[in-house]
Amino acid sequence: MNNVGLITGASSGIGLELAKIHASKGRDLVLVARREDELLKLKTELELTHNIQVVVIPMDLMKENAAHELFASVKNLKIEVEYLFNNAGLGGYGKFHLRDWKKEREMIQLNIIALTELTHLFLPEMIKRKFGKILNTASTAGFMPGPMQTVYFATKAFVVSFTQGVAQEVCNEGITLTALCPGPVQTEFEKAAGMEGSGLFKSAVSAESTARKGYKAMEKGKLIAISNNTLNFAINWILPLFPRKIILKMVQNLQTIK
Repeated sequence: MNNVGLITGASSGIGLELAKIHASKGRDLVLVARREDELLKLKTELELTHNIQVVVIPMDLMKENAAHELFASVKNLKIEVEYLFNNAGLGGYGKFHLRDWKKEREMIQLNIIALTELTHLFLPEMIKRKFGKILNTASTAGFMPGPMQTVYFATKAFVVSFTQGVAQEVCNEGITLTALCPGPVQTEFEKAAGMEGSGLFKSAVSAESTARKGYKAMEKGKLIAISNNTLNFAINWILPLFPRKIILKMVQNLQTIK
């Protein structure tokens, strides 16, 4: 296999679109997600359309030690991963003290621990080869606090910070890390997070356009890719001017389900 990209959360949304983009460039893939049937359908489509090799590894990264199991599976198959797409993520709506702690812990496990472990496992081999690109799917939520999705926003703040820190550490090793930071996207996230009816998703953009902007930014070695130009301007030039308490009220009102 050549120019292998490993994509977590590859069965739908941004992950699926990243897989299509990577395949269109004649690059091989390792697809990871819980839904094996969806992965196998995607594998068939991509291999037939682009004449590439696709390996499917069904796995739930919310489980403890799943990242190490995934890495071991890749090593057993003697696959060298040159592009790592840490895309799998999970949200959840509601006041923090009322939410099920198990669901919050699973969110932290998937959004932070699995992403961090996979980076830690695959990065040394990239450094040894003097080439590697990592795209971490974060969110514009990572630039502000998020009442009613407090843990989700906090996990994405970690991803934004982590990506930039590691990128600087390895900037002379031939490795780049990019944080893809979309706003609301038309994926299964809204339903999975229990946020149907929230005004937050009224202006959601397509997963395909988001993936394209993220992939392009990764290839250029950009640190941050905010896929929505309006949000990019707001985050960098408007939000810093507002008092924090006002921002908190704005975010909470925007996410209120009516």
